Amino acid sequence: MSAVGLGCNNFGRAGTFTETLDGTREVLNAAIEAGVTFLDTADVYGKTFGLSETLMGEALQGRRDEVVLATKFGHADLAPSLPGGSKASRSHVRRAVEGSLRRLRTDWIDLYQLHTPDPSTPIDETLDALDDLVRAGKVRYVGHSNFAGWQIAEADAAAAGVRFVSAQNQYSLLARAVEREVLPAVEHFGLGFLPFFPLHNGLLTGKFSREGGPDDSRIMRQRPHLWHDAPWDALEHYRGFCEERGISMLEATFGWFLANPLVSSVIAGATSADQVRANAAAATAWTPSAADLAEIDGILGCPPDPAAG
Repeated sequence: MSAVGLGCNNFGRAGTFTETLDGTREVLNAAIEAGVTFLDTADVYGKTFGLSETLMGEALQGRRDEVVLATKFGHADLAPSLPGGSKASRSHVRRAVEGSLRRLRTDWIDLYQLHTPDPSTPIDETLDALDDLVRAGKVRYVGHSNFAGWQIAEADAAAAGVRFVSAQNQYSLLARAVEREVLPAVEHFGLGFLPFFPLHNGLLTGKFSREGGPDDSRIMRQRPHLWHDAPWDALEHYRGFCEERGISMLEATFGWFLANPLVSSVIAGATSADQVRANAAAATAWTPSAADLAEIDGILGCPPDPAAG
């Protein structure tokens, strides 16, 4: 699994370069050539259900063995209901995986993840269904997304066969709630952690300021409140930290993530070949010291615990 992963939620997204097969193929080829071989998608990604997987399946023909392919099923709000039960039920899991395999044009999925918790289905039923898929060779490993710490513990206690190996949650220097319970649970139960939205929709790339950002960016087009409400005093302090060390905010942010031994791969989205190349290069550009990490935490909302030192 590559240290930087490619979040594939932009493939098939309306209004992006990767809305089309040609754009998707260009970004995927650039990712693989740059050493970004962990690809993370979901059955709900794209302007229509399954479109991200469909475009990827076509674009990866002849290159399937070069990537670690992850997808997700059972999003509580977005996945269409299938006959036969709740979205993490045995019947739904069986139908969902067949759809993903068909769209991705592959015989197996490297990491198959429950997209959101399903309170209507006992977790042991979901795990039992996933165990069947692993035994059948359709799935190699299983993970989950958006679980709370207690749900991670519950899933581990319920597992009789296959166990979840990874947890995927939102995590960035500006969104650190997982540090309270999720990351301690990940460490305790031996999971790999896969942060999504690590660049906080682009605010941590260095392309934005108090004055604005790229007009064609997703933030400025669709989520201007993220820019408007950003903690600009802290972000400007962080920019100064980076300038003192001769590195970009992008390089500093990837360095901060990859210094954490719990992080298996940093899942960053991209809508152009240049973006994915920049992410790959940033991953190896800077290795922070312990003092650097402490200073970053002090700048962006997590000052050192005085009792610890």
